[in-house]
Amino acid sequence: MLFLHGRGESEKDNEKQLIHGSKIFLDSTFRKQYPAVVVFPQCGDDSYWSNVNITTNEKGKRSFSFQKGGKPTVAMKLLLGYLEQLEGLNYLDHTKFYLGGLSMGGMGTYELLRRERHTFAAAFAICGGDYVKNVKKYDQIPLWLFHGGKDDIVDPQFTKNIAAELENRGDEVKLNIYPNAYHNSWDAAFAEKDLLSWLFFNIKK
Repeated sequence: MLFLHGRGESEKDNEKQLIHGSKIFLDSTFRKQYPAVVVFPQCGDDSYWSNVNITTNEKGKRSFSFQKGGKPTVAMKLLLGYLEQLEGLNYLDHTKFYLGGLSMGGMGTYELLRRERHTFAAAFAICGGDYVKNVKKYDQIPLWLFHGGKDDIVDPQFTKNIAAELENRGDEVKLNIYPNAYHNSWDAAFAEKDLLSWLFFNIKK
């Protein structure tokens, strides 16, 4: 299980990335029910998980322009290299590779899925976004999407558009839009009692 953190946890201390999400995987019930190798890689503050153009206006409002393709960022390139190392480990079940992320990590989740579409059995993305035409590259992978309806950092329309495109392509869509949640919709997503059972039930065919 790979989990990609958000921009607020970018650093080089190998600690900050554990702020959000790590507790659910450290829970003793989870560890008994799903004996998994869980990895929280950290993106340096000089890079970004996904290939996206970010602009900030005079009021500090950020806008995201997601790319259809292009070369991976430094952080994504390192992540792809790490995946290659994992694929060589015999003690891992390669039908059970899973992925998740929030905010910048949600964006990185979509990008990693399109770059490694045959690697992951299932994934979830919280308050992320992607260029909608990229969806065709990972539309066969079970996905659960989350976003806060009042998110003023990453527009929830990004997630809604991805869900709509998945639906247009005939895929079953799991989408949670929390009407009163802001950017920290990961709190509500992590509280979903079925999230981990749904995720780990999926096995790559």
